[in-house]
Order: sequence, then structure tokens, then C-alpha cells
Amino acid sequence: MESVMPTDNERKMTSIFERYLTVWVGLCIVGGIVLGKVAPGLAKALDGMAVTVNGAPVVSIPIAVCLFFMMYPIMVKIDFASVVKAGKSGKPVLLTLFLNWCIKPFTMYAIALFFLGFLFRGVIGAEATDLVKMPFGLDLPVGGTYGAGSVVLHDGIKMLEVPLWRSYLAGCILLGIAPCTAMVLVWGYLARGNDGLTLVMVAVNSLTMLVLYGVLGGFLLGVGRLPVPWQALLLSIAIYVALPLVAGYLSRRWIIGAKGETWFRERFLHVLTPITIIALLATLVLLFSFKGEVILGNPLTIVWIAVPLFLQTLLIFALGYVAAKLLKLRYDDAAPAAMIGASNHFEVAIATATMLFGLSSGAALATVVGVLIEVPVMLLLVRFCLRTQGWFGGSAHAQQA
Repeated sequence: MESVMPTDNERKMTSIFERYLTVWVGLCIVGGIVLGKVAPGLAKALDGMAVTVNGAPVVSIPIAVCLFFMMYPIMVKIDFASVVKAGKSGKPVLLTLFLNWCIKPFTMYAIALFFLGFLFRGVIGAEATDLVKMPFGLDLPVGGTYGAGSVVLHDGIKMLEVPLWRSYLAGCILLGIAPCTAMVLVWGYLARGNDGLTLVMVAVNSLTMLVLYGVLGGFLLGVGRLPVPWQALLLSIAIYVALPLVAGYLSRRWIIGAKGETWFRERFLHVLTPITIIALLATLVLLFSFKGEVILGNPLTIVWIAVPLFLQTLLIFALGYVAAKLLKLRYDDAAPAAMIGASNHFEVAIATATMLFGLSSGAALATVVGVLIEVPVMLLLVRFCLRTQGWFGGSAHAQQA
């Protein structure tokens, strides 16, 4: 990302937003909870600002706006022409695709199901329930059942009442099927990885998400007896991935053609640098303003959700790193290949959970916990990578270090 100094020997985050992201997330949690106490109707009013179909809210306008500004600065940095060069980096690209789409979604489901559905089910509350949105286009009578949920009337709107732990499971699923295309640029850079390869993998995964995110999401939600809103999943991909991707591609071409690549990189991208994180933090304030009562009533909720997410991160990183060693990749290719699988695209996961299940849902809260733990865990993995460079063959970065 443009906010880091391009020095091979000592790569550091200089942006105050990136460097202290965990602190900002913590402050947003506190600020959101306080806002929920002071102005309890605000978050609910914002959640009500939505595009509706047949009287049911489908797209939250505030979340859609926030996510666009999270995603656009990332997408506009990507030179999609580099995807053509992916064949020259075949092994690391194929490795990250295999991890992200053939392994990670299913291990996330299994780990989250074990901890949330069995080990922690009693402390979460075996009888605790959560209200989530009815799947788009589904019209069942009050008292009807769908998956593990039953239809109830809440504030005059039909909603599904599902077990709370299953709602948390849904958020974990949405995180598990979203490979990182944002902060991985930072993690790979700090680990002295191959920045060009990282951009190629980001581009490939962004394009792959257009096809597989909805398919895997619908399948795993269905296996977990959760609402499977296929139309909303497809709409989510169109709004939260395709729109910023197309906008980034077109505006990049236009700006470089009009102003040149130097102006684009040194001026335009510099202005965009903090926008992604500011938009993310604004979304977090909204989410926690509505979930404050749940957290205050059971502050260990975040811990129960964090445990499977933490273990999943370590597992996928270990699989990727060991596989890179077996494939005899150079260190500067191995590090980003393992990082992109271990980290999550929490921006899309947050927006999708909010769109599918509602701003106040347990699924939305689970995706936010993903943000909370990712930064410190990924920084620890960066340090691990730097200490284990000698496990791999030489690289330009390793030789200069």
C-alpha cells in the first residue's frame, strides 16, 4: 500500500491508521456502545435506510456507501493486466487459490461448528436466539419454519428467529470464504514478500470472488441450516465486489491516461490511503452501537467468537507456509502466498452479513470480531515469517536484509 516506506531492509507501516488499527477498532467498539446507550434509535434508524423489495430491506444504504469507500481504494491500485502474468508465477498463485477456495471455507466451517455449536454452546446460551432478516424473496407465514429458524413478527416485520450460536456461525462462514484483498498488501510488504506477486494474487482472488463467494456461501449456510438468500448473495457480490472493482478499473485507466502514472501513484493514491480504514471504522461504530447491550450483558461473547477465528488463521497460515516449503518456493513468494489465505476480506464479510442478516445480527458481530483479532495476529505472523526466511531459498529481499 502507498502508506509504507519502500525500503527493503526495514519495512514499516507509517500510516497512523494502519499502524494502530487495533487501537482504532477498540475505540470504535467503545464509541459504538456509548452511542447505542446515548442515542439508541440512531443505529436502528440508519439500518432502516435501505433499498426494500416487497417491503423487506435488502440493501443497507449506509453500509453500501461505507463498503464502496472501503473497497474502491484497494481496487483502483490493482493493475489487472498483471493477471495475465500470473502464469509465470504458477505455483504460488495456484497454491493460494487452492487454500482459499478448496480448504479454507471448509476448515472454517468445521472449526466454528465445533467451538460455537458444541464446546461453547452452553456458555453462549443453548436456548439463546437471534433475529435475522428473512431471505430475499421468501414469504412464509408467522410460525413457519425455515432451516433452523422460525418466522416471527418483530416491529411489524417478519423475521427469522434462529439459535444465536448459528448466527455467529454464519458470520464465521462469511469470513472463511472471503480471502483478503486489502490488508494482505500490507502484511506481504512488512514480511518482505514479492509485492508484484501479491498484487497478482489480489487481482486473481478479486475476480474469483465474483464466481465462488456466493456459491460457497450459499452451500455452507445451507449445510449449517441457516437462511440461504441466493438472490441477496448474488446482489451482495454485485454491489460489494463487482461495483468497486469495475469503478477502480475504469477510473484507473482514465486517470493514468489523463494525468500519467506518476501523478496517479504519488498524488491520487496518497489521498486515498486512509479512506478504506476510515470507512471501516465508521461501519464498526454502527455495528457496535446496536450490539452494545449483548456485549455488556456477556462481554465474553467476543472471546467465544475469537477462538475459532484465531485457530483458523493459524491453521491456514501453517498449511500455506508448509506447502510453499514443499513446493520449493522462494521466501518472498511463500510469505504472501501464506498470508493471503490466513487473512480475511473482512470488509466484504461485514457488508454481506449486514445485508443478509441485519446490522443487529450475531452474524454481523462475528465478522467484526474478525477485524478485532486479525491485525495483532497477522503482525505476529509477519514476525514469524521474518524469523524463518532461512527455511526457504534465497530471494532478492532476503539477500538485501
